[in-house]
Amino acid sequence: MIVASLSALALAAVHLLVGEGVDTETGAGRSALSAAGGAAVAYVFVLLLPEVAHFAAGDSRVTAGSVTEETIYGVALAGFVVFYGLEVLIARTTAEQSAAPPLVFRAYIAVFALYSSLIGYLLFHQELPGVVNLLLYAVAMGLHFSITDHGIRRHLGAQYDRVGRWVLAGATLLGAAVGFVTLGQPLVITGLFAFVSGGIILNVIKEELPHPRRGRFLSFLGGAVAYTLVVTLI
Repeated sequence: MIVASLSALALAAVHLLVGEGVDTETGAGRSALSAAGGAAVAYVFVLLLPEVAHFAAGDSRVTAGSVTEETIYGVALAGFVVFYGLEVLIARTTAEQSAAPPLVFRAYIAVFALYSSLIGYLLFHQELPGVVNLLLYAVAMGLHFSITDHGIRRHLGAQYDRVGRWVLAGATLLGAAVGFVTLGQPLVITGLFAFVSGGIILNVIKEELPHPRRGRFLSFLGGAVAYTLVVTLI
């Protein structure tokens, strides 16, 4: 509980502090961002999705046939699609004006706030017990937040610095508080991890692929390999 609580505070701090005074378009800042993206994606493919598959296959409702494994992976797909749709919405609206319209801004931040709250909630409901697994999750989510917040700041600019980052930090702590005082249903927890997996994959891909010249492949590869080795060795 202590490690999870400290992790929640650290993740909230990432929302508040990431990107301050750092050039993430070129040079070392961009390389660090690519490395963080590689590590986050490695965490999903090497650890998170195998956990989702393992616990989904072992759930009594799955073995009885009332819920299929395809449904769980459909939730992961939903996470991917939701954030892709959100990215298309914000890209189209901000392309025509310097700031997102109030309604679009609220919707965009609301979805990411819900996402951050889910990640905070899952700090207290890990599928595998133990401090090491929790720390692997917390570090991966901190790296992931550095990616998502960079994208949000690029779209929203001053709106993010003035309001958005505080909302996301608060949502992370609120989700963690709910996780602290509630008991999670195993299959629901598995579904939430699946949704987060889809969100992580899309949010990293959208930062790396649309502008390959801005990305740093070797840094991305280094982050992916390094985090894979950490997970494998531990």
